[in-house]
Amino acid sequence: MLYKLAHILRDKFSWAWNIVEWVNALLFSWRYGKRLKGFVFSVVPEGYDILPIKDVATEKLVEFFRQQPKEAFAYFRPHGFDEKNIRRLQNNKAFLGYVLLDKTNNQIAGYCFNRCFFHGQGFRGRIVDIDYRGKGLGTAMNGILNEVGFGIGLRLFETVSKDNVASYRSAISASNVKVVKEMEGNEVYLEIVP
Repeated sequence: MLYKLAHILRDKFSWAWNIVEWVNALLFSWRYGKRLKGFVFSVVPEGYDILPIKDVATEKLVEFFRQQPKEAFAYFRPHGFDEKNIRRLQNNKAFLGYVLLDKTNNQIAGYCFNRCFFHGQGFRGRIVDIDYRGKGLGTAMNGILNEVGFGIGLRLFETVSKDNVASYRSAISASNVKVVKEMEGNEVYLEIVP
């Protein structure tokens, strides 16, 4: 129910969604902010750095999304990809977004996030750059999201389409999962189990 309401607000009443996100970020920061201070990842893939999206130039993130093929967004539509939306996410303390940066060329190899809620739940998502697919980075980013999410005490969830084979396999291989609900369009609503 809450999942459907969030999508209706985000997709049809963006002004209301922005208010909800602002209030949620305030409450989330109050409840979890201290747990995030000084958080250090232990599951960084060799040859890559993890940076919070607030530490990445907005234009670089926008360009990353612009360079992905259209079909990359068939299953990945968690937010807008323009400068205004990216900047809003960079300033949202309840949106724990990260980029996986290739150390050899300073390029973004992947983007992942936990969209968190003050009541203790997070919804994870990720996208791997077209040139970096097939290297296990989606699975690595799931591990990163699990580490931070469980590390601060969240319950984690994800929706994934079984038709998106690579993403589905990545979700399953990086985590213990429990199917909460089979949804229309061959999507499954998963709880990620620690």
